[in-house]
Amino acid sequence: MFIVPKFLPGADGTPGERNDVTLAGLNHKMGYRGVTNCLLNFGEGTHFRPQGEAGAIGYRVGELHRGLACMFHMMNEARISVGLGAAMLGYTGYLHALDYARNRPQGRPLTAAGKSADAAQVKIIEHADVRRMLLAQKAYAEGALGLSLYCARLVDEERNAADARARERAALLLEILTPIAKSWPSQWCLAANDLAIQVHGGYGYTRDYKVEQFYRDNRLNPIHEGTHGIQAQDLLGRKVVMKDGAALQLLAETALATVARAAATDTLATSGAQLGSALEEIGKVTQTLWSAGDPQRTLANASVYLEAFGHVVLAWIWLEQALVAQAALEHATSEEETHFYRGKLQACQYFYRWELPRIGPQLALLASLDTTTLDMPERCF
Repeated sequence: MFIVPKFLPGADGTPGERNDVTLAGLNHKMGYRGVTNCLLNFGEGTHFRPQGEAGAIGYRVGELHRGLACMFHMMNEARISVGLGAAMLGYTGYLHALDYARNRPQGRPLTAAGKSADAAQVKIIEHADVRRMLLAQKAYAEGALGLSLYCARLVDEERNAADARARERAALLLEILTPIAKSWPSQWCLAANDLAIQVHGGYGYTRDYKVEQFYRDNRLNPIHEGTHGIQAQDLLGRKVVMKDGAALQLLAETALATVARAAATDTLATSGAQLGSALEEIGKVTQTLWSAGDPQRTLANASVYLEAFGHVVLAWIWLEQALVAQAALEHATSEEETHFYRGKLQACQYFYRWELPRIGPQLALLASLDTTTLDMPERCF
């Protein structure tokens, strides 16, 4: 890693010659237009010539040949921050869509009375398909926020936990959760922004409403700080097998403790059993993929593995939220609190009935060690 200083230091430590750094232009982006992104050229000799020659002087930061290791001190937390930013964009889009749906009258009830031309229009939140889109956004955004906050807690515990064992545990969980914390919110909160536009209808595709900007801004996050595919290879290629699978085993044990708590309840036991089965299937598929004996074949469908794995992690996060909400609901002291906790339980139910079942076909594809993408000749594209 290198830093190019603005001035070369003189012999007495005071600023000396200028380095040659040229602003070559600004990148014109789809989103994040309020954050300048520029192209810099170093050492062309067009403005300044340090030490009499075209070039730029840099200083090495850290140990020689350890640049990537230094970078990852910053990168892992940056990836969590990207996921958190994606969650926030997904959440604000959801809130805008919710407000619009509560106030926009369109259509009439699907009842006999609603067929009358004199029947009053209803707010679009009363239409089942709009509720579906809102509930999906809630499940994506609040699930992503829960995961981001859990990872932020692990960052604190890794540094400040009272004993070394707790710090090691936090570090190991962070290792395996970081690719999920970055990629899952980036993918699914972007999907939430897409649904927010859909709730707005034709207005959502105009700049009269903010949801189109949220989508454009969030589209960066599946790319930023390591693309979706890079996170997939990191998860399957490194994190689940590191230390002989210790991180994967710890995550499974942690999630299974949640399953055990859910099993003791009347309303969440079924979801807990569903999560337990999903964890078992993820473990089996991981073994199958690594038994292929060919890393290229193992990693060929790593992005599918990442998506399935991420949905299992988010199912765990939602079950944790539901357990808290169920306990709190019994002691709610206001109608607002009651609605808040009931909303959490309903979003958890949505995730388990609509989202977690997605992983079945994905795991089946992975278990088959499919090589369709590897077998496609380059010239046939």
